Amino acid sequence: MSNEVFQLFAEGFWNTLWMSLASFAVALVLGAILAMMHVSPAPPARWAAQVYTAIFRNTPLLVVLVVFYFGLPKVGVSFEYSWQWALIVLSLYTSAFVGETLRAGINSISLGQAEAARSIGLTFGQSLRHVILPQAFRTVVPPVGTLYTALVKNTALTLILGFQELSAKTEDMINQDKAPVWVVVVGICACYLIINLPTSWFIHRAEKRAAFAR
Repeated sequence: MSNEVFQLFAEGFWNTLWMSLASFAVALVLGAILAMMHVSPAPPARWAAQVYTAIFRNTPLLVVLVVFYFGLPKVGVSFEYSWQWALIVLSLYTSAFVGETLRAGINSISLGQAEAARSIGLTFGQSLRHVILPQAFRTVVPPVGTLYTALVKNTALTLILGFQELSAKTEDMINQDKAPVWVVVVGICACYLIINLPTSWFIHRAEKRAAFAR
């Protein structure tokens, strides 16, 4: 493998890694907010969360990328860099799945926990933040981890935005005959494995720790 090809793989790997981590961090925050809205006693909050979740969970990511990237500039919403579009769309899309997963985790917590929190004077929001959500996060470690590995693979679709992640770099190498096709295929597979295999190991360890904490 030539230095040029190695450099292209390294750039694509780094872009894929930081984009997946950054967008997942934002998705966790938005997902937690969505989960609280799902179980909120205020009907408008529940309806808004349901509509948001239904739209993003039932629309292909490619369609969302196209609508945002090509549609929003028509109404005056635009960003200068492709990574900004990628970060926003991946975060919004993934947050719908995170929110639904956390909602299921919240529903798995016994009502006695919420009643105990209210008995010591905590408000609904305080009960969620300090009592319910920490326990819900521990119960959903495996599915949330699976969402991250899915997000890593979903970054490949951002090549249509011009974001230079692994798939975009691979396309360039093949189109410009930078390296034999088998080298490119093996290289991109190895890069995704380097990201996802340690992630799977970490999820497994975190699941064990969460089970012990429960």
